[in-house]
Amino acid sequence: MGMGTSDRVHPVDEVLPLPKMFALGLQHVLVMYASAITIPLIIGSALKLPREDIALLISADLFTCGIVTILQSVGIWGIGIRLPVIMGVTFIAVGPMLAIGANPELGLLGIFGSALAAGLIGFLIAPLVGRLLPLFPSVVTGIVILMIGISLMRVGINWAGGGLDNPNFGKPLYLGMTAMLLLLMLAIVKFGRGFMVNLAVLLGIIVGFLAAIPLGEVNFAGLGEAKWVAVITPFQFGWPKFDFWAIATMTTAMLVVFIESTGVFLGLGQLTGKPIGEREITRGLRADGLGASIGAVFNTFPYTTFSQNMGLVALTGVRSRWVTATAGVILIVLGLVPKMGHVIAAVPLFVLGAAGILMFGLIVATGIKVLSAVDYTNNKYNLYIVAISVAVGMIPLVSPGFFKHMPKELAPLLHSGILISAITAVALNLILNGLRRAEDARAEAVASMMKADTPH
Repeated sequence: MGMGTSDRVHPVDEVLPLPKMFALGLQHVLVMYASAITIPLIIGSALKLPREDIALLISADLFTCGIVTILQSVGIWGIGIRLPVIMGVTFIAVGPMLAIGANPELGLLGIFGSALAAGLIGFLIAPLVGRLLPLFPSVVTGIVILMIGISLMRVGINWAGGGLDNPNFGKPLYLGMTAMLLLLMLAIVKFGRGFMVNLAVLLGIIVGFLAAIPLGEVNFAGLGEAKWVAVITPFQFGWPKFDFWAIATMTTAMLVVFIESTGVFLGLGQLTGKPIGEREITRGLRADGLGASIGAVFNTFPYTTFSQNMGLVALTGVRSRWVTATAGVILIVLGLVPKMGHVIAAVPLFVLGAAGILMFGLIVATGIKVLSAVDYTNNKYNLYIVAISVAVGMIPLVSPGFFKHMPKELAPLLHSGILISAITAVALNLILNGLRRAEDARAEAVASMMKADTPH
């Protein structure tokens, strides 16, 4: 007797009944939702965009999340890892994007232009990235993750105070609500079970939003005029602006994103029992690069593989890539509902502050967790790599004018604590530790990403 079809199909390629796929896909959307909407809110607030533009950024983000998730999960030609992957805007690019956007000659269109070009460059160099893995041992990836969290923490804290432009910044109501929402999210983590724990941040935002309405802290201006359904069209903010140094900075960020994604791909391969070689990694990185370019075309930002959804795969035991493809369809539908974007844009900053403090704090903790596995006893150089790289990465945060006499073209790089700490860590590791074997690099990348199951 021959084996049945279900016995021959690998669990990654298994197509489940539609109701089950929808339910599991919705779980993935809920787990990544809070992280997915955070970066459009950060960029929109920093550039002081009107609410309707922030709502558009949110809708465009969800829409493109869906497209790129389907591209990774299903795969076409030589693009897409074909694993249960959820894509979302990367926190790694936040620092460079804020620096590019702060340049009045570039602004939001400069962000889109640099992301579009960097994505295409990333697509072309994807086959070479696997060879760069030895440059990113745990001591380097841990520093990068740590600096992402530290760099973003000021955003969460400023949100908790109500926003720096708010004349009532630091109002006791804002601080009290932030504290109560943090306690609520911790209670969900403490007493929740299974999947519920993964929704702590999202549930905290929902409860905080509902509580803020009777307090008169929610402004629904523009919601009534917003359409129920609208198509996201390319270049709605105008034609992108291209600048050499902005592109170079964003390309550097893309290389760091690629290393992060490689670790997630290897971890997912181990988790799902699907062998992952150089060919599969190249396919996945091509989708990452193309995703950044697609994002720029559809008015949003560079994408990466969300590692927290890898945790959900482990939790549910469902390894089907068609589940995440279904999640992609759900995200596209959500992106086509402008009213959804307007509602999210109406969430008070102090509510987002509680979520931001927890999310960004978890990224810091994850970086510390990865660094805790580094060998400092038998290799004294690692301690110096961490010390100097973190110190250099802190410069733009604690002394914003430190590089003011440097060429303005270098601002996107020098004003990003994430990138300058990453470059410093890679350089110091090369000088002090040298290169490792590729096999060791792959094993260490898997171990690092298995620890890093928080959004970054």
